[in-house]
Amino acid sequence: MKLAFIGLGVMGFPMAGHLSKTGHEICVYNRNPQKAADWVARHGGTHAATPAEAAQGADMVMVCVGNDDDVRAVVYGDEGVLAGIKPGALLVDHTTTSAGLAEELARKAAETGARFIDAPVSGGQLGAENGTLTVMIGGDEADVAEAAPVLAAYGKKVTRLGPVGSGQRCKMVNQICVIGAVQGIAEGLMIAKKAGLDIPTLIEVLAGGAAQSWQLQNRAQTMAEGKFDFGFAAQWMHKDLGICLEEAERLGLTLPLTEHVHQVYEQLLAEGYGRCDSTVVIKSLES
Repeated sequence: MKLAFIGLGVMGFPMAGHLSKTGHEICVYNRNPQKAADWVARHGGTHAATPAEAAQGADMVMVCVGNDDDVRAVVYGDEGVLAGIKPGALLVDHTTTSAGLAEELARKAAETGARFIDAPVSGGQLGAENGTLTVMIGGDEADVAEAAPVLAAYGKKVTRLGPVGSGQRCKMVNQICVIGAVQGIAEGLMIAKKAGLDIPTLIEVLAGGAAQSWQLQNRAQTMAEGKFDFGFAAQWMHKDLGICLEEAERLGLTLPLTEHVHQVYEQLLAEGYGRCDSTVVIKSLES
């Protein structure tokens, strides 16, 4: 197939790299042209000057950028994906956005004769690099079935949740569960450290019981050591939780834990911790 990949950040760069190993013809675009040139130098393929140019002739166009506004910036307009996409092509958005934007994109794509699925991912930078992401998809069954074998290049688990928007809503649930675990670990570590418990032994013991989680096994030690120069940035988790709260308000729900942790991130961002790993929430307890 002929593919286009828009957005070569910490997630998109390795994701597009996995596609390059599958024999597809790939054209990439990044707002920083040097990043696109670096990708081509490493993986082959071509890079384009605009998203529209990258999308021309592509059977599938993947987008992986920052937020709703970033998606609109690369999809709409004279130089956007929809200006170059061919009728019948499939637009796949891997960005974590609002479900409302996913539904909007589906309508806009249909106006050009193209198709759309929302496919946010979970697994972080490490999952992208190792090709072990979880891909949560909303869209038509036939469209998802067509995309799944391609997305398997970087998705260990590729699953349709329902119609367009369902993938984004699943990602909201994912992020709420993640921050619930992280906040709990942070508070538990405060007791452990004050009580003088040995943290590696603590983690080993907890990992064998009901408290076991990916966050515990992969982040508790680094949280205890105050290491946050890696992983999923706090500023992006803050953005994602804002999306969760907007959706909750639309549904008439109140999410106390999500609201609290969102406010914690807001303060941490103001203190300059935005690029730190999202487990930096423990700093709000230490201070």
